Amino acid sequence: MKVKEYLTGVAAEAKRVTWPGKRELWESTLVVISFIFILAVATLACDKAIEGCLRLIKAS
Repeated sequence: MKVKEYLTGVAAEAKRVTWPGKRELWESTLVVISFIFILAVATLACDKAIEGCLRLIKAS
């Protein structure tokens, strides 16, 4: 039974997983949120720059 062997392997692997502690999880969450915020600001800046260029082209 290959399915049973597979599930046994999955269960054994799950027992070896080391889960992050609360502090590590909190720090990782802050890094992800910060990175998303930085990307949002960069995207906004690029969008406004492109919008400004298109307005200049349309005005001429």
